[in-house]
Amino acid sequence: MGVIGLVGQLIVVLVGGCMGQYSVQQAFEVNEVVPDLVSSPPRTSLEVYYPTGARLMQGNILRTSQLKEMPVVMWRANPYRYYTLIVADPDAPSRIAPEDRAWLHLMVINIPGANLAAGETVFDYLPPGPPPNTGLHRYVFLVYEQPSRISYWGPREFKNRGKFCPDQFAAQYGLGFAYAGNFFLTQNEEN
Repeated sequence: MGVIGLVGQLIVVLVGGCMGQYSVQQAFEVNEVVPDLVSSPPRTSLEVYYPTGARLMQGNILRTSQLKEMPVVMWRANPYRYYTLIVADPDAPSRIAPEDRAWLHLMVINIPGANLAAGETVFDYLPPGPPPNTGLHRYVFLVYEQPSRISYWGPREFKNRGKFCPDQFAAQYGLGFAYAGNFFLTQNEEN
């Protein structure tokens, strides 16, 4: 195991332990997800598990090699309501120079209850891939409760994943503030 791997594991233990003391709102504010990505923190947390066993814990550090496949995402949902799931990186291409803030990694709309598989995928899952030497990136999962089914009329091309603003999207579709959220940190493993 290299020095980076060892340091990453130590940080996961320390950060994961510390984040357990914070509410989702506090974690989003301490890590500056508010205001860098959204103007208001989610009301509650959501659970995110990757097939590799990696689990999000409000700001823990994970390795990109653990995050290649679409995760399982769960939240407390009303089975008679629809939801939108967004995953975005506000640190594209780096936290110091986020010219593409935010890069969209997943968008699924019209999710009945918490049945993610039954939702309409607008942008497929794009695994994290921070450029080398850009430091830690925050990858944020946000769930919005929809007032009803929505019709997405925006662009769907890959080039349109950059400069995505969840607050603008939510306002455009009448979604309000994020209902649930969670996030992790990762960096290029070649650093």
